[in-house]
Amino acid sequence: MKAVVKEAREADHMIYTEVEEPKVTGDLVKIKIAYSSICGTDLHSFRGTYKGTKLPLILGHEFSGIVTEIGPDVKKIKINDRVTSETTFKTCGVCRSCKEKDYNLCKNRQGVGTNVNGSMAEYLVIREESVHVLPDNVSLLSASLTEPLACGVHASIEKGHVKSGDVVLVLGVGAIGQMVAQVCKSQGAFVIVAGMDTDIERFKIALKSGIDVTVNQVKENLEEIVMNKTEGEGVDIAFECSGAVPALNTALNLTRRKGTVVQMGIFAEEKVPVRCDYILQKEINYVGSRSQKPTSWDIALDLMKKGIVCPEKIVTSIVPLSEWRQAFTSLIKGEGCKGVICCNEDIKDR
Repeated sequence: MKAVVKEAREADHMIYTEVEEPKVTGDLVKIKIAYSSICGTDLHSFRGTYKGTKLPLILGHEFSGIVTEIGPDVKKIKINDRVTSETTFKTCGVCRSCKEKDYNLCKNRQGVGTNVNGSMAEYLVIREESVHVLPDNVSLLSASLTEPLACGVHASIEKGHVKSGDVVLVLGVGAIGQMVAQVCKSQGAFVIVAGMDTDIERFKIALKSGIDVTVNQVKENLEEIVMNKTEGEGVDIAFECSGAVPALNTALNLTRRKGTVVQMGIFAEEKVPVRCDYILQKEINYVGSRSQKPTSWDIALDLMKKGIVCPEKIVTSIVPLSEWRQAFTSLIKGEGCKGVICCNEDIKDR
């Protein structure tokens, strides 16, 4: 089969090549990939700045497709099911995190596209427990973005506890920021999304998705806008989705007393200058949100089934697997919001 393989740690070293088709054993499910969405970690891997991958490796962990084969121990998933899947391939199964199904926190977790071959290929195998059958009204294109949507669910609902009437600030207008904003809006929050000059097209996408206010921080005064909306108090919850240290400190500054700041973005450096005085003096709840877990997927799929959120609205480009480099190059330049690779063009979406 054809696949996109990262061969070495340095920048690029990625090729479109022929590899052996994966085989099913035990509880593994084989999926013919319809769409594989490009994540920020895929771009970091391309640049050579992400050290979490076990090379050589097929990249990709956001995907949808059709089940073509199942292992002898598979009990519920059936051939021809339209599916998406969590990114967990294997966990230790014995640690506290595993027992509580917080698979995102298992120290020995193996993920597709990072530790085992991922979805930028014609086929992929994954354990049955991770596979979710799609509601009939959810497109394969939207389903390929269930993972970033589930990340948004985990941060917004499970960690941030967003509720109706909250005023929310989302810093970062990329795919994760867009998903967080959509989920917060689905819960009845008033959502302000903030970005920079380079985010003009992404602002348009956010507004089309129902977000209340977008702020270009280069040309507009974000603090003034937030304080006018909140009568000088600050937002109830802020989400840092950009991985930029100044954005975190902005979040801490513009969050009200006893409010919550949720950290989603990953900083380039392990140690960064954080305004801890804001956390202390305002008794801010500073919360980390790492990836997603099984319950996040259940909620995400239910939101899509009900038509409350529509992830495919943020897709700005779709290319065939053979033209993966075009999509990567465009996203690295900051063009568009979400790039998706069509891995099998003969699969018809609904």
